[in-house]
Amino acid sequence: MSDEDFRAQRIQHWLVAELGLDIQTFAKASSDASFRRYFRINTSNKSFIVMDAPPERENILPFINVANILRQAQVNVPEIYRYDVAQGIMLLEDFGNIAVLDRLTETNAGNLYQDALDSLFKLQTNVAPKTVDLPEYDAAFFERELTIFYEWFLTSFLHIDIPEPIKKSLNQCLIGSALEQPVTLVHRDYHSRNLMYLTDDNPGVIDFQDAVIGPITYDLVSLLKDCYIRWPVELVAKWREGYYWRLKEQGLVTCCSSTFLRWFDLMGLQRHLKAIGIFARLHLRDGKSGYLNDIPRTLEYVVEVAENYPELQVFKLFLHAHILPTYHSNSL
Repeated sequence: MSDEDFRAQRIQHWLVAELGLDIQTFAKASSDASFRRYFRINTSNKSFIVMDAPPERENILPFINVANILRQAQVNVPEIYRYDVAQGIMLLEDFGNIAVLDRLTETNAGNLYQDALDSLFKLQTNVAPKTVDLPEYDAAFFERELTIFYEWFLTSFLHIDIPEPIKKSLNQCLIGSALEQPVTLVHRDYHSRNLMYLTDDNPGVIDFQDAVIGPITYDLVSLLKDCYIRWPVELVAKWREGYYWRLKEQGLVTCCSSTFLRWFDLMGLQRHLKAIGIFARLHLRDGKSGYLNDIPRTLEYVVEVAENYPELQVFKLFLHAHILPTYHSNSL
């Protein structure tokens, strides 16, 4: 019996023997880029989601902590019914199996993104960063994330190395911009796959256990420059500018619109480089090769930002001379 089958049996025993649930169906609902898995169970009158987080690899306490913070901020997160920290099992409210990504069309994008932006606004305005016990997105944190791109995408996947002066210049630019920004609670994966489509109180927000205190543009660029779906530049600008004025009216930012745009773009570049590194790592280390399909879209964002900022000139030249040709030749 595999470890996964053994854990599935242990979970079912916990649900029946300890919680007294009358399980009629038990089926895998999804998995994500971590070691977590999710099951959907049905009883005679209700469905639930069970999180399976092997305790030797995952810790469910951050999920519980952040869920409580977000619920108090009036963000719609799944209710936690029961959990067992030692076993790494949690019984959750079922938000269904339709993500916002599954419903997005050109016709309804305005309404669905407005819902997502409204939810983000609650997250950013209803949580005072100094009152919550969450890690800080500091310079060392950002540098570790950029290292994922250098090590997994450039070195391990493309077999090229970035010269140290170019890496140092890029890191200083991106980290400096990030640390200039006002801070807020940051979900860290606020995008269309982690927002569940609901008929009431849309969206349902999931996968928030890695939340930190960090730059105010991080979740906004994660949403609007999504690694899994792309919108016209003009539409992204409209959504970004509208949200900027909401933040400004609330007093959460005092900068001009052009400074906010620079923060947004450079924050996006940092996030997209990290994401590309993670996609490569998921393929090489974890055998999750489907994520390779998301690299081209994410790389397009990188190219666009590198083209638009003079301080990224050296990185842009390396990108066009080495990274893109090697990537495209590997993709043939």
